Amino acid sequence: MKNHVWRPLYIALALVAVGLVARYLLVPPDFGVHERGYMYGWHRKSNEKEWEAVRVKYRTGRSCIPCHRDKHDDIRNSPHAAISCENCHGALLDHPKDPVSLEINRSRSLCLRCHARLPYKASLRGSIKGINPETHYPQAECMMCHYPHNPKRPNPKREVRS
Repeated sequence: MKNHVWRPLYIALALVAVGLVARYLLVPPDFGVHERGYMYGWHRKSNEKEWEAVRVKYRTGRSCIPCHRDKHDDIRNSPHAAISCENCHGALLDHPKDPVSLEINRSRSLCLRCHARLPYKASLRGSIKGINPETHYPQAECMMCHYPHNPKRPNPKREVRS
């Protein structure tokens, strides 16, 4: 064979050799699938205890139901039913043991993350009914009029001011 065939072959073999040497030097010897198969995927065996100590930051809305059944029932048949509680209320990991100390974000900016009008309708987010925050009661919090767990009905705790 001529040199134009052998040269690329030598280069390919050299790249494979460099890759194998790099893998040998960089990948820990205990990295692999181990005895449980692909249940945990590729990981370091020596790192398993560290991961067992990690607390899960996000859960699902099901974690909220035992204590907040009334809110779950309100939101279940509303346009917000597909939204996880943690999207608005934050991670369950930060939920205090004493619920009285839980601070609830009632700011307009929280609602406007999804409900500010977008000029384009190409995405699912663009199809959400939006408002212009500069003209839609800019002095008021959204929850003064809207009940966030079921926005189709008025807020039952609405403060009526004379």
